[in-house]
Amino acid sequence: MPERKETRLAYSTERPAPRRRPEPEPARAAAPSGSARVRLTLERRASGRIVTVVTGVPGGAPALATLVRELKTACGTGGAVKGEALELQGDHRERVEAALAARGLKSVRAGGR
Repeated sequence: MPERKETRLAYSTERPAPRRRPEPEPARAAAPSGSARVRLTLERRASGRIVTVVTGVPGGAPALATLVRELKTACGTGGAVKGEALELQGDHRERVEAALAARGLKSVRAGGR
């Protein structure tokens, strides 16, 4: 019996099956603001800069974008949304706590500083 050689298809006139887009996940309902625990931490970057990181904020991406805009204005600093965390340039924990309390969110300082 002769051995079969492995062959690869170089060209085909058949159309590939259409790719299906994954269905988006249903939007999660926002947790009630009274039960949310927002964590405030300080991180020191490799360049020596200090960044205030806010995590655990209830709501989706639009809520995070609105909150980071308000916090940047209240603190007078730059910042961005990275994943599910808000990052503000500098140590602004006191101002962030006050702004979150005004929105009805409880915050906890984490990190031991």
